[in-house]
Amino acid sequence: MVAYIDGGSRGNPGPAGFGVRVEDGRGALIEEWHGSIGVATNNVAEYRGLLSALSWAAERGVRALEIRSDSELLVRQMLGVYRVKNPGLLPLFQEARGLVARIGKVRFTHVPRAQNADADRLANEAMDGAAGN
Repeated sequence: MVAYIDGGSRGNPGPAGFGVRVEDGRGALIEEWHGSIGVATNNVAEYRGLLSALSWAAERGVRALEIRSDSELLVRQMLGVYRVKNPGLLPLFQEARGLVARIGKVRFTHVPRAQNADADRLANEAMDGAAGN
């Protein structure tokens, strides 16, 4: 199973949201959703998308998941390449690590923005809702 995630804000911080698209191994859509999170930074929105995808998988008993994100920061932090220096991101990172442990096998892949278009579209819909548009 593959989850494409994205998050963003209009302004940084600003009205923020995330998008998640889950596909099977052949690329067929399983489910997609988005969420507005009020005023937040881009990085917080990216983590909220990750947490939403991981929670979805954990609640359904998924044992193997690939997360694809165009956020190099998030992917490298989850892989342990970068330390989480921002104190606002640390609790989100820790929650994500706990969900990863619950799922079992989670692979993180950085993808170009063009390969993350569906999650980006969903995140933009969420940001439009957060901004009251």
